[in-house]
Amino acid sequence: MTVSGKRRLGRGLEALLGPTSVPEAAAAGTLRQIPVKSIQPNPFQPRRTLNQDAIDELANSMATSGLLQPIVLRPLEGDKYQLIAGERRWRAATKLGWEEIGAVIKEVDDRTLLTLALVENIQRDALNAIDEATGYQRLVDDFQMSHSEVAELIGRSRPSVANSLRLLHLPKSVQDLVQVGKLQMGHARALLQLSNPKQIERLAKIVADMGLSVRETESRARGDLPPQQRKPRKPKANAEESAENRRVADALRSYLQTDVAVTINKSGRGRLFIDFYSNDDLTRVLELVLGSPFEG
Repeated sequence: MTVSGKRRLGRGLEALLGPTSVPEAAAAGTLRQIPVKSIQPNPFQPRRTLNQDAIDELANSMATSGLLQPIVLRPLEGDKYQLIAGERRWRAATKLGWEEIGAVIKEVDDRTLLTLALVENIQRDALNAIDEATGYQRLVDDFQMSHSEVAELIGRSRPSVANSLRLLHLPKSVQDLVQVGKLQMGHARALLQLSNPKQIERLAKIVADMGLSVRETESRARGDLPPQQRKPRKPKANAEESAENRRVADALRSYLQTDVAVTINKSGRGRLFIDFYSNDDLTRVLELVLGSPFEG
């Protein structure tokens, strides 16, 4: 594939996949009716999960209006075909019991198959950030491509691809939150400010449970104090702060992801202050302290 060919991949689905409507494909003479049962899924499909509700909704639409956009296939041996684009349409047709579906056939290699699937999903179906990053990583691993080559192939900037790939360093549980839509890419990138996986997981849960904004997530990841809902309590005048007190407070603040103050007076007696910002936040802090679910 030439460099100019690579650059075209980022530009529009019609240039990549051919006519984008059934009438256009029919007019171009490229539309074929392919048996649904002879079609195999794309092994390079970047989308890990398909929303069943979306497939059901599409099936209802296709039952009423028919197929509006052909699927795109590549031929295999034995009159079999493999999906390049249109898996949801194919699954909807299967659900409806269709025997055939309109398709455009293209001869492509494995690298192009993955690239076309990525571009189609990014441009048409808004891939979640983790699935997009996983697709980029497959181009790097399976086809020994550099970040710059991936960027040129997909039609993105190199920093955009590099930042996307960094999300794969997040713990698996946090990646799952991104995939199901409880965290957005901005949240995930903010969490990368933390280096400890356990801290990342704790803060990710807080963000998802409390619905924090990206800016609030960035602030907490930096260790800034959350917005105060009341004036902080002042330590007593005879309390003295030592390096050890600060070390303990910093450790608790990092673990609990909330503001913590430790004070000690001249006799050696002290107090521990832990801030919380809602009933749910109090329950979260108690469960961390107790090490078990709290039912108040």
